[in-house]
Amino acid sequence: MEGSVFTQIVNVASFGKLFPYPEFRPDYVIPDFAAENDPVKSHSDISTNTAVISGSTVVVTFTKDDPENPKNWGTAKKVFVSVQILLLTFAMYVGSSIYTPAISEISNDYGISTVAAILPLSVFVFGYGVGPIVLSPLSEHPAVGRLCIYMVCQGISICLMVPLALSPNLGAMLALRFIMGITVSPALATGGATLGDLFEIAYLPFALAFWSISAICGPVFGPVLGGVFAQVLNWHWTIWIWMIIAAAVFVLLFFCFPETSEHHILHKRAKRLQKLNPNLNYTTEADEEWKAMSNKEVAYQILLRPLVIIFSEPIVFFLDAYIGLSYAILYTWFEAFPMVFSELHGFNLIQTGLTYLGLIVGGLLAAFVYVPIVYKTFTKPVIETAEFPPVALFMKIALIGAILFPISVFMFGWTAHKNIHWIVPTIAGMLNVLGQYFIFQTVFNYLSGSYHRFIASVFAGNGLFRSGMAGAFPLFARAMFVKLGPGNFPVGFGCTVLGCLSALMILIPIVLIKYGERLKGGSKWAN
Repeated sequence: MEGSVFTQIVNVASFGKLFPYPEFRPDYVIPDFAAENDPVKSHSDISTNTAVISGSTVVVTFTKDDPENPKNWGTAKKVFVSVQILLLTFAMYVGSSIYTPAISEISNDYGISTVAAILPLSVFVFGYGVGPIVLSPLSEHPAVGRLCIYMVCQGISICLMVPLALSPNLGAMLALRFIMGITVSPALATGGATLGDLFEIAYLPFALAFWSISAICGPVFGPVLGGVFAQVLNWHWTIWIWMIIAAAVFVLLFFCFPETSEHHILHKRAKRLQKLNPNLNYTTEADEEWKAMSNKEVAYQILLRPLVIIFSEPIVFFLDAYIGLSYAILYTWFEAFPMVFSELHGFNLIQTGLTYLGLIVGGLLAAFVYVPIVYKTFTKPVIETAEFPPVALFMKIALIGAILFPISVFMFGWTAHKNIHWIVPTIAGMLNVLGQYFIFQTVFNYLSGSYHRFIASVFAGNGLFRSGMAGAFPLFARAMFVKLGPGNFPVGFGCTVLGCLSALMILIPIVLIKYGERLKGGSKWAN
C-alpha cells in the first residue's frame, strides 16, 4: 500500500522513480492559484491548492477533497487500515496473559511462589500504563507520526521476545516484560487516535466499538493459546507462539500500513515542497505549535498535565477509578478462572483456557448490542441535524453496563461450586465482559466529548490509572479468594467484595447524568 514503510524504502532506493509523491510526477499541472500568488512559478508549486500563503511563508493544509487526507480515503482502504490496527492490538496484548496457564510450571522452574510467578503479568500491565505518557504525545509530533511509533515499538517488542522466552530467572523476565509493556503500549494507547484520523466524529464510535473487541480479545485469548502450548510443550512456547503472531502482523504492517497522522503527512509534504522551492518557507500549523513551546512546556504537557487533570477534576478521577476497577476485575479473572475450573472442576490447562472463550463471546455480543444503540442515539441525530447530542447521553447508555457488571460478579462468585455446572460461571464471565464493554465505550466517549482540548492528557492519565489498578489486583486476588473463602464457594466472598465495589460505582453515571454539566461549569479543563 502506498505510504507504507515498504513503499517509502522503495521510493528512496529508486531515487523517487517508484511510488513517486504527487509533487514529483511529470503530469502535475500548476493550479491557477499558484500562478497568482507564488512569485516563483515552478513545477514545485503544488502547495497552493493545499496551503495558505502569507508573505513568504506557506502554511500547508488539506483541501476538502485532498486524496492524502486520511478522512478522504475510500471506505475499503479505511476498513483495511482499521483491520490492521485491530490485528496489531490483538497481537500485542495477547502476550499480556498468554503465559498465565503455565504459572505453576514457571514456579517450579524458577523455584518461586505463585504470587512471584504472577508478577510478570503485573509488570507488563504497569509498563503499558507508563508507555503512553511519552509515546502518545510523541505520535502527535508532526516530525514523528504514528507509523514510526508503531513500527519501531513493535520491532523492539518482537526482538525482546527472544530473550524473554529464554529467560534464565525471574529477574530477567520481569525486566523484559516491563520494557515490553512500554513498547506494546502504542497499539492500545494510539490505536483509537489512528481510527480518529480515518473517520469523522459521527462514525468514529462504530470504529472504536469494533476495535475495542480486539483490545478485550487480546488478553482474554492469551490463556486459550497459552493453555494449549503450555500443556503440549512448555511455558517457553507460550512466548514463541506470541512472537510468531506478532511477527506476522509486523510483516503485514510493513507492506500495507500507511501513515494516518495528518500532522505528519502535512509535515512531510511541507519538507518536499521546501526542497523543491527554497524561495518560500513551507510549514504547518502543527509544526509552528510545537516550535512555540519551550522544553519546560513540553515536559509539563507530557509528564505532569495528565496527573494534574486526574487529581483536579472530580469527573475524570471517578471515571478513571471506574474504568480502573473494571479493568482490574478483568485481570483478576486470570487468577479466579484457574481456581474455579482447574482446581474446583478438575479441568486441564487446555480446557481451562477454553473457558475464556466465554469472555470473548461477551465482547462480541456487547459490540453488536452497543452499535445499534449508538447509531440511533448519537450518529443518526448528528447526520440529520449536524449537532452533537449532550455527552450525558453516554452516561445513560453506561447504566446498562453499570447494572449488569456487579450482577455478573456476584453470579460468578456464587455459582462457582463443584455441584453447579461449569457453564453457569462461564456465562457469568460472559455477562461481566458485556457490562465492562458498555462501561469502557461510554466512559471514553464521555471523556472525549467533555475534555476534547486536552483529550491526549486525559487518556494518558486514564491509561496510567487503569493499568496501575489492573496490574495490582492479580497480586492479591488469589490470597483474597483463599482467605475469604468459603471452602464450598472458593471465590464467593472475594467476588462479593468486588461486586459491592462495582455496585457502588453505579452512582457515578447517575450523578453525572444529573450534575455533570454543573460540575464541568467551574472547570478550566472541560470544554
